[in-house]
Amino acid sequence: MAYFGCGRKFALPLHMATEITPKMDISAPSLPEVHASVRVTGAPGKWRRLLGFLGPGFLIAVGYMDPGNWATDIAGGSKYGYTLLSVIMLSNLMAILLQSLSLKLGIATERDLAQVCREATGRWVGFVLWIMAEVAIAACDLAEVIGSAIALNLLFHIPLIWGVLITGLDVLLILLLQQFGFRKVEAVVIGLIGTIVVLFGIQMVLSRPEYSLAAWSLVMPSARIVTDPGLLYIAIGILGATVMPHNLYLHSAIVQSRDYKRTRKGRREAIWLANIDSALALTIALFVNAAILIVAAAVFHRSGHFEVAAIEDAYKLLSPLVGAAGASTLFAVALLASGQNSSITGTLAGQVVMEGFVNLKVAPWLRRLITRSIAIAPTVVVVALWGEHGTEKLLLLSQVILSLQLSFAVVPLVIFTGSRKWMGEFVNAMWVKVLAWVTAVVIAGLNIWFLVQMLTGN
Repeated sequence: MAYFGCGRKFALPLHMATEITPKMDISAPSLPEVHASVRVTGAPGKWRRLLGFLGPGFLIAVGYMDPGNWATDIAGGSKYGYTLLSVIMLSNLMAILLQSLSLKLGIATERDLAQVCREATGRWVGFVLWIMAEVAIAACDLAEVIGSAIALNLLFHIPLIWGVLITGLDVLLILLLQQFGFRKVEAVVIGLIGTIVVLFGIQMVLSRPEYSLAAWSLVMPSARIVTDPGLLYIAIGILGATVMPHNLYLHSAIVQSRDYKRTRKGRREAIWLANIDSALALTIALFVNAAILIVAAAVFHRSGHFEVAAIEDAYKLLSPLVGAAGASTLFAVALLASGQNSSITGTLAGQVVMEGFVNLKVAPWLRRLITRSIAIAPTVVVVALWGEHGTEKLLLLSQVILSLQLSFAVVPLVIFTGSRKWMGEFVNAMWVKVLAWVTAVVIAGLNIWFLVQMLTGN
């Protein structure tokens, strides 16, 4: 197959070179150390080849069930019962659509979203988008730090401040995992996700929720969500915790780790199989998020504990109210698994964003140390001044910040995947363009509404 040179380490197929006119040369693909490193069988039968594509979607799904989700889901479930389940469902459907666009961008262009943003925009616009992406990663990292520290405190009675500092050592864990190859990283992540799913499945059974009411609330949104400021605040937090902006950058990069055929047919099949991987993983994330809120509604709201928003309070109340001695321990173990899982994907997202936007090559351990330090500093201050009750508000705020950053990733993604110049024959169909823009407008509209409510004191 003929190739058009685009730097020493990066080349585009000739048919792609005629469709893409970048402003800036890219010298290497996303995450070059894992690019096309995962073998995909050439055996007949798409379902067999699907096994080779399972993995990236699960790394992305981690961000949809991180400790930030726990804070918003617990707060929403305890205060408003099952009402916000519809927001979780809507957020998950948005996530499936947006992650689909992200993986398609990566496969069709052989670039990640950060690289495309850098090539397609001017220096200042690219700089603003880079800063917004870094803010989103820092907010996500903040949630991981707090969640892991809380879990260590609950399980081993380690003081929160020490727990926060210990979380900085997960840099070593990530470095160790990367030595064994990208497939091993995915296996560890999938194993931790399985742990979370099993533990919350048990919690669901123990809490004895009203399944019919929960199912109805999942598919029928309430008008109160946009008229009640308290509901709206948590709803936007759920949106920010579910649709993660840095995941849109990450997915477009890690989907390129598969060694599929870089031809029209190979790309088309890769997009189809990667979409199955993504939808399956995000469906599991939907179950976890819904389960957290349902447990909070069934245990706390039903018993009159409407103000349970702190993870620590949920842990203390869970076993007595459920009537099972191990319920709280299961809760804390799942939280620790969630925090560690999120640390892995946070490291990869940080690397993609920094290399993609500013072409700055930094050792993964140093990049992780920088972002983790940014998250640790405010957490230590808050814990020192306000204790565990301060971490609850900081955790919820981090998710609102994520939601406010979301449009800065969503709008470029929708624009580029709807552009024939960038996508060629893989450009979004008209119905996908419409749905994508509706999603972008809904996200932006909710955030604008939230800011108006905040500024007017409502």
